[in-house]
Amino acid sequence: MFLWQYLTLLLLPITVQICKAQRCEEFTDLDLSHAIIGTSLKLRLLLYTRHNATCGTLVSHSDLSKHPQFNVSRPTTFVIHGFRPTGSPPAWIQNLTKLLLARADHNVIMVDWNHGAANVNYFKAVENTRKAAENLTAFVEMMKERGASLGSVHMIGVSLGAHLSGFVGANMNGSIGRITALGFREPLGHIDFYPNGGADQPGCPKTVFSGGAYFKCDHQRSVWLLLDSLNRTCASRVYPCSSYKDFLSGDCLSCDRFGAAGCPVFGYDVTEWKDVLLRLGQTKTFFTTNAKSPFCMTGYRVEVMVWNKELRFGYITIKLHGKGEEAVATIDHKAAEFKKYSETRLLAQFDRDIQSVKKVSLKFSTGNPLKAKQKLSVLRIRLTHLERKERPLCRYDVVLQQNDEVTFKPIPCEDSNF
Repeated sequence: MFLWQYLTLLLLPITVQICKAQRCEEFTDLDLSHAIIGTSLKLRLLLYTRHNATCGTLVSHSDLSKHPQFNVSRPTTFVIHGFRPTGSPPAWIQNLTKLLLARADHNVIMVDWNHGAANVNYFKAVENTRKAAENLTAFVEMMKERGASLGSVHMIGVSLGAHLSGFVGANMNGSIGRITALGFREPLGHIDFYPNGGADQPGCPKTVFSGGAYFKCDHQRSVWLLLDSLNRTCASRVYPCSSYKDFLSGDCLSCDRFGAAGCPVFGYDVTEWKDVLLRLGQTKTFFTTNAKSPFCMTGYRVEVMVWNKELRFGYITIKLHGKGEEAVATIDHKAAEFKKYSETRLLAQFDRDIQSVKKVSLKFSTGNPLKAKQKLSVLRIRLTHLERKERPLCRYDVVLQQNDEVTFKPIPCEDSNF
């Protein structure tokens, strides 16, 4: 026993030295000059597992037996970047690989087609996606021949990388288990996510004077949202709706079609809704986000009943007060209509979740400083948390003078329709 321990200790430094001597393959790093000249397609596959999480291994396109660390019995995820107009590596790709391995014991293959994607001529890069897809299809077929289950293959494609993933999926007759396509406006999948309507993203530059960020910030936000979902920073609940306008108006807050699980969450964990999504077919969903991580927001259904004799149009600002913290939601995408004894339903989105609401502040405004000040006579306001199964909060009989904030302590709503 002593001799075995001695030999083990003796061999340990040698093993460490061998590991250190192994070459780590890196994503191809090109520069603008390569993109200007134009690059021809060269597809490299870099393998990462939990045994080499920070050290990529260049995988042969034709002989997997050379790579014993590639276990075909494990799930395999391909990470595929898109257009690279400057030739630099994607800023997110290493972090995405790391987070995927933290989530599950699988093979993660970084698909490096920077030679081919690095072109100032976008259409040349588009042309290369077809060729890259043919190469990748041959590799997936080789995996299948060696016993891999295509149902456990997941392709994550960004921009043109999403096109590439789709081509491979089509080549394999739809047998790929999952494709996550990031950066598309058109509905393509069993479920499509539209953060902030799918266009302008909060925190992104609004004018071209901001430089390159103006062109890529909105487009790349989907990647950072996926990273947030992988990191479990927080979960963004998404809601099926025909349009972003209807979603913001609070017309699409029902999750009944998804059964007991409720509405899906954005990102990596949406697979928990796989069965119901396959049954429903194409599902278009919307959600809102913060300007930076953590991106998820907290939603409340707000139902307001007034007793003003005359019709009122305006906006509501709601502030939730907790123990040493507060959150504000301004419902101002359009003027809400408040009609006597009719219920007006609104969606309030807060940048954080106040676990225990102690007080609520309300403010009513018309958005028109030229009109005489109005008041909104509220018979009842009800606030219902969209995710936590808890009793709604209410306030009865409160008058809101235009632009004046009113603060009160809410009470649990009564068990009635009122």
